[in-house]
Amino acid sequence: MMKINLPNGVRIGNVNDDYTGITAIVFDNGCVCGCDVRGGAPGTRETALLASDKANEHVDAVALCGGSAYGLLSACGVMRALSQLGKGVAVLDKIVPIVPAAVIYDLNDKQYHYPTEQMGFDAVTNAESMLEGGKVGAGKGATVGKILGFNHCSPSGLGVSRVEIDGVEIVAVMVVNAFGDVRKDGKIIAGAKMNENFVDTQQLICSVSPNGYGANTTIGCVITTAKLTKTQANRLATIAHNGLAKTIYPVHTDLDGDTIFCASCGERTVDFIKLQVACVKAVEQTVWDAVSL
Repeated sequence: MMKINLPNGVRIGNVNDDYTGITAIVFDNGCVCGCDVRGGAPGTRETALLASDKANEHVDAVALCGGSAYGLLSACGVMRALSQLGKGVAVLDKIVPIVPAAVIYDLNDKQYHYPTEQMGFDAVTNAESMLEGGKVGAGKGATVGKILGFNHCSPSGLGVSRVEIDGVEIVAVMVVNAFGDVRKDGKIIAGAKMNENFVDTQQLICSVSPNGYGANTTIGCVITTAKLTKTQANRLATIAHNGLAKTIYPVHTDLDGDTIFCASCGERTVDFIKLQVACVKAVEQTVWDAVSL
């Protein structure tokens, strides 16, 4: 698993139990943020606020959560911690931290396990400027390759990577919990297995009904020190999905809720096409990192 230093003013905290967790990406000075949802079954909050035609230009944190829609509760803990730090948008005499969030489905135990409001609070308290991926935070319960059911999938987790282009940093953080298989150089490196051997989900899907195996979704955030407008941040979030399309087969299915945020937290300028190419590379590397347990 990779271990990286985060850009100045960015801290990430992971909190989890034995089943699930939350990853809080905290922007100490706020950021411009966009989002693109490609999967057919997303679980999100505050994504409408990130549209280019909406007034708000300020985001304080992004929460990546396990626990399916129940896990959105943990984003309230992130808000509570930030409000105690005085972070957020001033509305009359109140402070309202802006915390977009997305979830994966990892309710794989007989009991319900999802990140709590307190776990969200603790994730902000524990946030650090260095990050290492693995079975931590929202990646705790992640798996990939679900077409044959949970007993035949591969373990996954939280992946990270860092790419630099013309002095601009791009850091990608992804929780890979995909229905499909993960490939590298054309070979399946994580996915559904039968008798210890990988099966090709794209081929198998034509003969096996995937109904009932909706425990999926890849979510993440691309963080850059490039100075972007809100429109550009949304566009970069769209382009970032190409990194998923180059590594996950199939991707963006109706059984996934694939969601990527893009946060601009710097003042450097860079050719936007170069930034797009570097962004896709970062996401590719992050997906591979998430399954390299």
